[in-house]
Amino acid sequence: MLTDTLKKLATFAWFLPGFLLWAAFPPMGEGADCLFALAPLLWLARRERPGLVAKRWFLNGLFFWVATLAWMPAIVKNGGPWPLVVLGWFALAAYCAGYFALFGWLAARYWRWARGVHAAAPADGGLLLRLLGVLVVEPVLWCGLELVRSRFLGGFAWNQLGVVPANFGFGAPAALGGVYLLSAVVLLVNGTVAGIAERMWKPAQSGFAGLKKLGTLETVAAFALIWALYSLAPTPELPNAQTSQPFFKVSLVQRNFPCVFKAQEDDPYTVYSNLLQNVALLKPDLVVLSESALCEFGPVDQQGALRFAAFVRAQTGAALLAGGTRFAEGNTYNSAALYGSRLAGERQDPQTYDKVHLVPFGEFIPGDKWFPSLQRLAPVGSCTPGEPRLLNLTLASGAVIPLGVAICFEDTDAALVRTFAKMGAKALVFVTNDSWFSQSDEPLAHAWQATARAVETGLPVVRVGNSGVTGTITPRGRAAWLLGPEGRPLVDRPGTMLDRIPVAGGLSPTLYVRLGDAPLAVAFGLLVVGLAGAALWGRRRI
Repeated sequence: MLTDTLKKLATFAWFLPGFLLWAAFPPMGEGADCLFALAPLLWLARRERPGLVAKRWFLNGLFFWVATLAWMPAIVKNGGPWPLVVLGWFALAAYCAGYFALFGWLAARYWRWARGVHAAAPADGGLLLRLLGVLVVEPVLWCGLELVRSRFLGGFAWNQLGVVPANFGFGAPAALGGVYLLSAVVLLVNGTVAGIAERMWKPAQSGFAGLKKLGTLETVAAFALIWALYSLAPTPELPNAQTSQPFFKVSLVQRNFPCVFKAQEDDPYTVYSNLLQNVALLKPDLVVLSESALCEFGPVDQQGALRFAAFVRAQTGAALLAGGTRFAEGNTYNSAALYGSRLAGERQDPQTYDKVHLVPFGEFIPGDKWFPSLQRLAPVGSCTPGEPRLLNLTLASGAVIPLGVAICFEDTDAALVRTFAKMGAKALVFVTNDSWFSQSDEPLAHAWQATARAVETGLPVVRVGNSGVTGTITPRGRAAWLLGPEGRPLVDRPGTMLDRIPVAGGLSPTLYVRLGDAPLAVAFGLLVVGLAGAALWGRRRI
């Protein structure tokens, strides 16, 4: 009876990796957990049949994604029909867990083939295949599948493994290969931990004779590779107040107004007057409001929004950047507008950026342009995507600072933000409206995604959330958030902060900005082709 009980407990223990991985992200934020959370599953993939491995990876992935997306039901109180919200929650979690299962299945297939090669000819490259599996195959498979998830079917670029080290000051390799390279580093550490466990517990069952002798080389090679990546990564200089490095002062305003399903009750001019008086004396160059902040004043290029921009200029003498809607030629755009400051002599007509990466089922329903009746199902109407462009902030000195602006979910789109950097942006501004998920952990989880964008591009980030999280991020990934009385990021309450944003001129683009995801895509494609070739023409069937 005791044996049966222990077996049942052991079955439940196989959900521990999914729990530990969830704990590495908000709300718990126990970042060190990500370094070993997946090691048991990697250990399993190196020993068991692919079908069992895929099942265990899927179940842990499902636990992780259901838990990490637990903020989705918060939208119900803002008008979302609960049956569809719950269905969407679990469907999205199952879809993302499918990538876990696919990774486990492919990894197990590789290890079965590698063991077969080693058994047939122990002196003919079997141990090299072991090193290749730990150092290359597993990390490339994982981050390649993350890339596919982030791009396929509109892309769901959320909570890559590399997001965790990026938020704990260890994001430097992202400047070389994006957040996906950071994910590869995390997976490599997990794989090394799994290798140590293999050598300590029944090494003969691994299928690799001489595993203990190989172990030292395997571990040393893994950490030497990680050391090389961190050594080669550039280290942007932090701003120095004593130098003449150009900068601009930005005021970040977190209004915390209700989402679009609720009517406004307070006079917005009074609310903003109270918020802006906290920073007006510090004479900011730019005031940034959140996504949708201008919706209560009308379209961003019409008189209501222009009058409000003039009000902000009168209060602060600063330019204004804020989000709202724009209508042109029968199309609806989710936009951000930059209104110039009279001190800089800019014209009053706003520069506008129209959101490029729209959220399926939120800002449009797939196929709604061909079947207009579907447009009624989109919560904020059927939006039209725009084109990438920069907004130019002109300072009182006459200096022009190109800004790359991302709206809401776009700050998770590494490829789009990289485009802004390639176009010459000197700073990034992210605006979002997370009040859809008020009273949940979504605002902090969303803010974590933005940190990797700063390191990838080597550019400072200004981020304003309507309900939080608001703050700035240095190119090294160091975040300075607007904090509440308890010392945590301020969420679901109004507040303001002011910061100096350095503008680094003359620095060459990061390697990731220059090359993007092409190296990873090529490596992942070659690996998949190689695995298929090994299955068809290898010396033994996988």
